[in-house]
Amino acid sequence: MKKIITLAFAVAIALSASAQKIKVKESNENIGGGNHNALTVTLYEVNPSDAEDAFRSFMKKYDGKRTTKDGAIFVDHALIKDMGNNTIDVYGKAQGKKGDAEITFVIAFDLGGAFLNSNDHKDQYKVAEKLVKDFAIEASKDAIEEKLKAAQKIQSGLEDDQKSLEKDNKHLNGDIEDYKAKITKAEQDIVTNKADQDKKKAEIEAQKKIVADIDKKLQSVE
Repeated sequence: MKKIITLAFAVAIALSASAQKIKVKESNENIGGGNHNALTVTLYEVNPSDAEDAFRSFMKKYDGKRTTKDGAIFVDHALIKDMGNNTIDVYGKAQGKKGDAEITFVIAFDLGGAFLNSNDHKDQYKVAEKLVKDFAIEASKDAIEEKLKAAQKIQSGLEDDQKSLEKDNKHLNGDIEDYKAKITKAEQDIVTNKADQDKKKAEIEAQKKIVADIDKKLQSVE
């Protein structure tokens, strides 16, 4: 029980942080076989391996072959129509440790000869920025929802325990009332028993006198 309460408390603390605003930033990162322009975003309550699995799943909608390359998730020839009719190579990787409340996810878009940046590809950058933000929101929400389900399951168990304790308490109070009624009846029965004993003793004494008188008559016969 103590372990369950501790876990519930830990989850509550983890989820009680300030508003978790998703912000996309542009930076130079080691991804795609070298240092390239990329978009970074913070994911909340997501383990790195889960984040990369989520990225693979998220990118399915853009087709392309999903493999691992240069330590990152590589989506070969993704078709992101809002960025144009040409296919794009996309790289994604998580930065952080399992158990961290926040990790960084890096996504780079190889347009073919140049990596996406806000100066040279303004319109495409806006689309990519939204894509990255949508991914971060989806991944973070999915992870937090899993923690919420786990916390709700613990809460449900604790509430069941409470109901069981309340039921036991009701039964125990009912037992006390039964015992009280039995004690009251026993006390009344003791008074009646004492009176019956006194009456019986008187009857015995009277009977003893009768027996003595009869015995006396018996002895007097010669």
